[in-house]
Amino acid sequence: MNNLKGKCALVTGATSGIGEAVAKMLAQMGVNVILHGRDQKKLDHLKNKLQRDYNKIETVCFDVTNKEECLKNTKALVDKFDIDILINSAGLAAGLDRFDEADLEDFEEMIDANIKGLLYVTRTIAPQMRKRNKGHIINLGSIAGIMGYPKGNVYCATKAAVGMLSDTLNIDFAGTNIRVSCIEPGAVETNFSNVRFKGDEKRAKKVYEGYKPLSAEDIAYLIIYILNVPEHVNIQHTLIMPTAQRNPYILSKEI
Repeated sequence: MNNLKGKCALVTGATSGIGEAVAKMLAQMGVNVILHGRDQKKLDHLKNKLQRDYNKIETVCFDVTNKEECLKNTKALVDKFDIDILINSAGLAAGLDRFDEADLEDFEEMIDANIKGLLYVTRTIAPQMRKRNKGHIINLGSIAGIMGYPKGNVYCATKAAVGMLSDTLNIDFAGTNIRVSCIEPGAVETNFSNVRFKGDEKRAKKVYEGYKPLSAEDIAYLIIYILNVPEHVNIQHTLIMPTAQRNPYILSKEI
């Protein structure tokens, strides 16, 4: 069953990790994909790869944390395309420190990307979806938004905001055919930890040692499933973790 072929999807943060994986799978399903990122070279590389094998691929390059730039570019997209699917994948973790020792710049970076950026993009796309009475918004949350962990403080708070926003969006879209889903992964091996630890690859690698974490493709498969269910089905929250992990504290590692 393929209910997605011919639809148009905007994927933020499409040049790496979960965003890239889901963009590839959407293209394989026959979806016309708009790739978003901050690096035009990476966007062009991914576009060329997907367009050669699949169908219509567009790119848009801007920083979601820049309000003016974000609104300008997303408005231009709405004027040009009917967007059926919005994947809010852009986001990050910065630092892993006790709150009283953490860097305020890390706080700002996470709030700007994980909350404000998501709000700017969604606020621009949502009116078109309401006007057309159709659409599906997928927000990338985290187990961190459900259960806090030591030194997670502001990152956990931003992901809790994503989860609550997803709930309230569903309420605000009551009476329409617009669906909102929040994906809440546990440990996923992407560039996430490398970004969090500011390029310290050795420290980042240790996060995933001793067990098999989820992959970006695992999350993408889930997102495709959620998008592909019949339109009367709205899967609002999905918590997904590797078998070795049961919550942020219970993680079975081989010694």
